[in-house]
Amino acid sequence: MIGRPTALVTGASSGIGAATARLLAAQGYDLILVARREDQLAAEAESLRQAGSRVEILAADLADHQGLRTVADRAQDGPVDLLVSNAGTSAYTPLADLTPDDVDHLWRLNATAHITLTRAVLPAMLHTGSGGIITVASLLAFSAGLDMGFPRTLYVAAKSAVVGFTRSLAGELRETGVSATVVCPGLVDTEWSGGANQGDPRAMPAPDVAQSLLTAHRQGEVLCVPGIEDRDVIRRWTDTEPTLLLQGNHAELAPRYRCPAP
Repeated sequence: MIGRPTALVTGASSGIGAATARLLAAQGYDLILVARREDQLAAEAESLRQAGSRVEILAADLADHQGLRTVADRAQDGPVDLLVSNAGTSAYTPLADLTPDDVDHLWRLNATAHITLTRAVLPAMLHTGSGGIITVASLLAFSAGLDMGFPRTLYVAAKSAVVGFTRSLAGELRETGVSATVVCPGLVDTEWSGGANQGDPRAMPAPDVAQSLLTAHRQGEVLCVPGIEDRDVIRRWTDTEPTLLLQGNHAELAPRYRCPAP
């Protein structure tokens, strides 16, 4: 790679995105920062420029079709050596209480944006045989069957989709020189979701999550859970997939689903 690499970071005005941008600047990256709040983006950018990075800001709402299209077009123009697709929002509302527009916007931000932006940067990365995709999902992606005490159906569905997308993409990219990593943090001490997690002793500081996602990317991890030390926990979970796939792929109906004779 000639010159300084460039990273595109979404949700970069605060929290995990801003912390990641600061670490990348310290590692010699130039930056394209994306978020809705232009004033906060500008303040972050000025600080990073003082640290020696070239910084471009792009104020856009990725929940909006045109906003996502604008960022995707910029991403496709490149150069982008690393995509950190971090933007998202909570959707802790019963599905029946969401309007069709709510569903459309929330799904676009929490799921579609990751895919659209990845698709935008991927051809150039494949052409050079280098680059990385990092998506930020959530530990709640694994909570579908649990009673958590609050509604989260659309959020869990979107984050599960991001996990499945990124893990499948990593397999597709094997031996291309391009990597894909999905990060699933638990509670994070940021202003996200109205600052609901701020001060919670279980909440991880945003800089630690940022450190984990960049370290996982550098180490070639596909699934990163920042709070888990024992990788066997993740390995045991992924090991159930081939069992389910192989045992379930039969032409003969399982006896327990056969209707009793009339």
